[in-house]
Amino acid sequence: MSYRYSAALQTAVYAALTGDAGVIAVLGDAIYDAPLPGPATEIPETYALIGEERVRDGSTKTNDGAVHELTVSVFTAAEGFRTAKEAAGAICAALDDGDLTLDVGHLVALRFLSARADRKSARTPRRIVLRFQAVIEAAD
Repeated sequence: MSYRYSAALQTAVYAALTGDAGVIAVLGDAIYDAPLPGPATEIPETYALIGEERVRDGSTKTNDGAVHELTVSVFTAAEGFRTAKEAAGAICAALDDGDLTLDVGHLVALRFLSARADRKSARTPRRIVLRFQAVIEAAD
């Protein structure tokens, strides 16, 4: 088992989202892999953040591998959850069963696991946290 596939997976997920017409239609270029700095006036109304990840061994007797559980979160200051749900749906369409090419390793499967929509308080943005599972093995 190795964490060596993690950066390649994040790069591929980012490329898939920023290159998908459905995601672009809802989010434009508001897809990030780090919390947004700066004042609230500079933060897009709706954006996606590639976030947390958990990795466990996915090796077999003959091949090194890892199972990654990663999150992509959608945040919106828009009224209601509709905008966030549209963005989350576009992200799922772009990633679920996606055929992403990794710089390191080979993506065997990428699938949607779950989603959670919430809002902590009236002053915080609405959020949808999407969880995906990626199974990666060493490339031949």
